[in-house]
Amino acid sequence: MKLIKLKWMLMPICAILLAGLTSACGIQSQVTIGTQTYTESKIIAEMYKALIEDRTNLNVGIIPDLASSSLVINAMKRNDVQMATLYTGEIFNNHFPISGSKDRQQVLKEAQEGFRKYYQFSWLNPLGFENTYAFTVRKDLADSKGYTKITDVKKDMDAMKLGVDTTWLERSTDGYPAFSKAYGIKFGKVFPMEISLVYSAVANKQVDIVLAYSTDSRLKAYNLKTLQDDKQFFPPYDASPVLRSDLLKKHPEIQEAIAPLIGHLDADTMIALNYQVDIEKKSEREVAVAYLKEQGLLKS
Repeated sequence: MKLIKLKWMLMPICAILLAGLTSACGIQSQVTIGTQTYTESKIIAEMYKALIEDRTNLNVGIIPDLASSSLVINAMKRNDVQMATLYTGEIFNNHFPISGSKDRQQVLKEAQEGFRKYYQFSWLNPLGFENTYAFTVRKDLADSKGYTKITDVKKDMDAMKLGVDTTWLERSTDGYPAFSKAYGIKFGKVFPMEISLVYSAVANKQVDIVLAYSTDSRLKAYNLKTLQDDKQFFPPYDASPVLRSDLLKKHPEIQEAIAPLIGHLDADTMIALNYQVDIEKKSEREVAVAYLKEQGLLKS
């Protein structure tokens, strides 16, 4: 029975992979990009696809909604997927030995060297933004109190209500206890909740400060401001294109095709693009192509 169940579990995955490898017109994809479930990875994949197909003779397929970074990495190892967007903080997930440094350049260096050595992946330079945990307040509160960085709230911490992802409270190494020790901050009241609820909770003044994601479209939707992690408590999570090294060796033109994106997608841009998909309900493809055309990056 277990074998039969496993067979049926694998069939949808195989169907998704097959669909990603072949376009609607039946042309075999020479490059397959894997994305995670969240919006920005899908938008960026559509940018890669548009640029590569515009500037090279390659056909590109996309496999969306891989549930985690580990699934993306394993798909790349198997060569089901040859390209993806990953984040430098991925090195903290026990893929290979690391120094433990949170210095941004050091983390990038270890990601590039480690994934090349242990996985034969080429980790390119970052796109220009990171998506990490970020303490967030209403913009009107930040303006009135002069909050720009996390240490600024310390003077008011006793009166502040924190809304936070339940799992973060329980993590020992990078959760609330470690944060309190690093910053000397302990908020007056703490309200555990699902991460999806923190944005509306702070916007509606049910709490004063929340732990959010730094490129979430709801930051724009609810007019929220993220505070600088001035003690660099959270590891850096710079977004970077990552490709199988054998693909890049065979088709170096891919790197040249996507080069205009490197260092040019900042957090505000990514929030705005995510907003168009999540709130305005445009397709990832529509948003990606419109942005590239606006920037003059598509030749045709």
